Amino acid sequence: MKKIEAIIRPESVDCVRNALSLAGVTGIMISGIEGHGKQKGVVQQWRGEKYKVELLPKTKIEIIVKDEDLKRISKVIIDSAKTGEIGDGKIFVYPVEDAIRIRTGENGDNAV
Repeated sequence: MKKIEAIIRPESVDCVRNALSLAGVTGIMISGIEGHGKQKGVVQQWRGEKYKVELLPKTKIEIIVKDEDLKRISKVIIDSAKTGEIGDGKIFVYPVEDAIRIRTGENGDNAV
């Protein structure tokens, strides 16, 4: 099993969630976060004054998938979140040693 952690634009969340649902993903965790990548924030202007916003709003989506679904689900996220502009986000993949469903005690792929 793998954990997919996708950091995306907040405005892409609904599109990504719908695409993941159509792809058969049933379990998902979504968190609002702040951060920056290489651009280290943006310069904005308000009433003629410029100021720098260093931490930008982002959304983190976490999904646990079977190994054989990793590439397909990653592609679904990329296709639904990509705008082609700086700040589209990143996908990180982590190994998951085990998963246990608390209610039934099932583990491994059966718990996902």
